[in-house]
Amino acid sequence: MSFTVPAPLTRLADSLRGDTVGGLVLLAAAVLALVLANSPAAALYEGLRHFEFGPEALHLHLSVEAWAADGLLAVFFFIVGNELKQEFVHGELRNPRRAALPIVAAVCGMVVPAAAYVAVNMASPQTLGGWGIPMATDIAFALAVLAVVGRGLPPALRTFLLTLAVVDDLGAVLVIAVFYTDTIAFGPLAGAAAGLALFAWLQRGTGPAAALRRRPALAWAVYTPLAFAVWALVHAGGVHATIAGVAMGLFMRTSTHADEEHSPSHRMEHRMRPLSAGFALPVFAFLSAGVPMGGLDAVLADPAATGIVVGLVAGKFVGVLGGSWATTRLTGAELHPDLGWPDIAGLALLTGVGFTVSLLIADLSFADAPATLEHAKAGVLIASLAAAALAAAVLGPRSARARRAAQAAAGPPAA
Repeated sequence: MSFTVPAPLTRLADSLRGDTVGGLVLLAAAVLALVLANSPAAALYEGLRHFEFGPEALHLHLSVEAWAADGLLAVFFFIVGNELKQEFVHGELRNPRRAALPIVAAVCGMVVPAAAYVAVNMASPQTLGGWGIPMATDIAFALAVLAVVGRGLPPALRTFLLTLAVVDDLGAVLVIAVFYTDTIAFGPLAGAAAGLALFAWLQRGTGPAAALRRRPALAWAVYTPLAFAVWALVHAGGVHATIAGVAMGLFMRTSTHADEEHSPSHRMEHRMRPLSAGFALPVFAFLSAGVPMGGLDAVLADPAATGIVVGLVAGKFVGVLGGSWATTRLTGAELHPDLGWPDIAGLALLTGVGFTVSLLIADLSFADAPATLEHAKAGVLIASLAAAALAAAVLGPRSARARRAAQAAAGPPAA
């Protein structure tokens, strides 16, 4: 007996596979969280975020907010890693000259904001430890904003942002591991590496693994616990668990065997994207975006918050745009022919949307200074809103012109 998905659910899933609908849902969830966190229901909202559950023996007794940031977000990062794998193997990033540009831009977009934060906080030694906060771009929110304001812009711009943000997040996680983590548990990380090796071997779909290719139910029964085990081991190792999602996405097979119509990479993206856009990301946004905004004067008077705003808004812009421009002038790297420097300028502003990892580093930086921590989190939100608004001011008109040009090229509608 076969199961037929109801037509309304099919249409909903199809709409969530597009960036625009998913982006609007994500932003709506973030706005709702912000409203609740600054309303009489704030205590109830905070109680939900900090409610803890899960097995302590597996180091998984976590708050609801942590489950969303480390667990649900790993689903999104799996899709990101998977999409990047497709681009590196079959897409624009096969060209090393084009792939190098967003990678170098990401590195510059981490170094310059950190330096800007240090410059602002040089006279405040007690807040210097937050230098890593403005380094990270929130890929989920940045892609959501681009989907809403950048419709009609070349797809290469999204690929540029995707690559840059993933490299940015990997760099930020490395910074956390080296500078903001007291201990790294190498035993669990070795177990995670072994699990990833098994995952990669199974993806080949040859020999004993061919049975998974031919029997989808068996494949789900094997891959689901394996993926959870890898995620849990990465988490227990002291590394941000979303890295497990990126790694498994990058190990997905993008080629097909003779008995396959689509590769596992494309099948999983098709199935998982609605889950990510319709559930994982909105829940994460709802549980992460609720930052109290009281006492704005006190926030902006704190050098930690000021350094974060300067780093995310100005530092990211200078680092990403300047790094991209310098790379094209000093190396063989090249800008995609569909993109112009105004596109990269708008994207550079958009990279100042820092949220998930920025808030995580803030927690690690100022765990013993509650007032500074609150100001730092408010600074992250203020900077992210400012960066999104500035990016929309640059990319929005370009998007409108691109859509008008496309309509003109298509000609008048048929009678």
